[in-house]
Amino acid sequence: MILVGLTGGIATGKSTVAGMFKRCGATVIDADALAREVVQPGKPAWREIVSTFGKTVLNPDRTLNRQGLGVMVFGHPAKLRQLERIIHPRVAREQARRTRQAARIDPHTIVIYDVPLLFEAGINTRVNTTIVVTADRETQIARLKKRNGLSRAEALSRIKSQMPLAEKRRRADYVLDGTLPLPQLKQQVRSLYQSLRTSA
Repeated sequence: MILVGLTGGIATGKSTVAGMFKRCGATVIDADALAREVVQPGKPAWREIVSTFGKTVLNPDRTLNRQGLGVMVFGHPAKLRQLERIIHPRVAREQARRTRQAARIDPHTIVIYDVPLLFEAGINTRVNTTIVVTADRETQIARLKKRNGLSRAEALSRIKSQMPLAEKRRRADYVLDGTLPLPQLKQQVRSLYQSLRTSA
């Protein structure tokens, strides 16, 4: 089994690439989906967040108001670290559990762990190999404006809040260009998947 850390910048095409790996036969574990699961109402992480940040972070249905919580911690490193200390260990445990489960089903499986903060959170030390999906800044801005309805300034602020793509590219084992035409990108993903299968 090979555990692959898949990352990129915001709006570089990471989710598209993850979907392509899944269609090739890889097991894909999505860190964002796990982060949403561990903070479901009543779960330990949810209780800890409410006691740390107050009930104002809740929606009327008791689910977390992720946007409100984001505003509260964005630009406040100490608060962000508090939130990460609550969520990250639980996400890591769930990812490890699912990876073991996938390996039991197929000992030669390729597990793609789709995680935005791969390098920032030091998760790259827990995977066998890393893939970064890149895009030029103008493409990122255009996609964020279209997808999230952000202004150019808001899009730039989101992009700049992340580790620079150049740094991620430098640290990656493999780099995929998320701006390629889809058939070409699919072909690159397929051949990378085959070479990972061979080394597994």
